[in-house]
Amino acid sequence: MGTQQQDIRTLSMKHSKLETLINRVNYETLEAEHRRQSRNKAIGVDKVTKDKYGENLEENLNNLLSRMKTFSYRPQPVRRVEIPKPNGKTRHLGIPSYEDKLVQGVMANILNEIYEPRFLDCSYGFRPGRKAHDAIKAVNDDIMFKKVNYILECDIKGFFDNVDHKWLMKFLENDIADKNFLRYIARFLKAGVMIQNRYEETSVGTPQGGLISPVLANVYLHYVLDRWFVEHISKQLKGEAYLVRYADDFIIMFENENEAKAVYEVLKKRLAKFGLQLAEDKTRILPFGRNSKTKRYI
Repeated sequence: MGTQQQDIRTLSMKHSKLETLINRVNYETLEAEHRRQSRNKAIGVDKVTKDKYGENLEENLNNLLSRMKTFSYRPQPVRRVEIPKPNGKTRHLGIPSYEDKLVQGVMANILNEIYEPRFLDCSYGFRPGRKAHDAIKAVNDDIMFKKVNYILECDIKGFFDNVDHKWLMKFLENDIADKNFLRYIARFLKAGVMIQNRYEETSVGTPQGGLISPVLANVYLHYVLDRWFVEHISKQLKGEAYLVRYADDFIIMFENENEAKAVYEVLKKRLAKFGLQLAEDKTRILPFGRNSKTKRYI
């Protein structure tokens, strides 16, 4: 399977769009994903564990592949649970059924291989070989060695719950020409959630907890934020400016105070276009450095 993944990455570096991806969701890759699954993970609405599924693994995987080929395979709703946060609030966590975990895991691996050569260096969260410490080091280096006087600290309000499905599919279509592969991503997005035995449709959002959600989140912000800032906004500024993003949290470091304020206003409009908004209580401009003022602006 490692050879297949490397092949995808090589193709992604050579071609603007990739085709024939769904055939890489096969017996070999699904079996490998089954081996990677933990026995201690929470179960989904199917109540199937790894051990239970593995009792008839060959039969189960062949049956799954047969349904995928005829497009009769439909992901089940994710089971939603509430996870406490340090601030006393909770966040939603979606737990897929076991079979859906396998398909999502393989598709997530494929997406990672497609997008790793395409993602920009400013993003760190949910990426192979990149950790929070790498993002912290990037921020420290920019502050220490570049002209940084003001920091715009940002947090997107309820990001995973507000990802627009239509925009996400458009972004994916920029890089993927395999309609069947995209068809299954759309099915995962619209599978719905079960909340205490009550089904709810999902017209927006990509549930945290799904194996495919992290890379889809990065694809969304790659187009909405990263490329927009690096390729367009930063080039229009007179002073230096640098973006560092970890998942849906990010900071933008500026040389000039007026440009930090201006980008903050433009950023709000940019996010709103794609169904997102900044969490006002977590977003602020911080003066930082010898040439900055001491006042906090937001």
